[in-house]
Amino acid sequence: MSDPGTTASTTHQRIFLVVVDDSEELNIALTYACLRARNTGGRVALLYVIEPSDFQHWIAVEDIMREERRTEAEQVLQRHAKQVNEITGTLPILYVREGERRDELLGLINEEPSISILVLAAGTGPEGPGPLVTHLAGKGVGKLRIPLTLVPGSLRREQLDLIT
Repeated sequence: MSDPGTTASTTHQRIFLVVVDDSEELNIALTYACLRARNTGGRVALLYVIEPSDFQHWIAVEDIMREERRTEAEQVLQRHAKQVNEITGTLPILYVREGERRDELLGLINEEPSISILVLAAGTGPEGPGPLVTHLAGKGVGKLRIPLTLVPGSLRREQLDLIT
């Protein structure tokens, strides 16, 4: 029997997934996702993918390097989790995966039915919108089971406030 105080809008919470990387536009995507989550009663999830290193000559050294990258990933996620909490008032769901970013992102989306929307911001530099955006907005869009929200990387906080 369901709780009489539970409604359809409270039983299914939108989860806005943001891929954490070192791009300049990350903050735009993260802020947009936080504002949307706050304004719709949703929640933010953060994915950090530790990409494989090219150094695989000695297993012991590779293990140390892997552990260092894992520690760095956790520190970066905690820093962004603080920002999410400041904007939304809730803690984000955190995911750390190892592998190729695109593959791990698609794998997570397919494995986690609670993820509702993928939020990415497009780069504004001469190199284009970024490899992940380029792939997912092109040939990769058919592999997504959820909507993709692309936020222009040039938006300011005031503009994000207006559109969320």
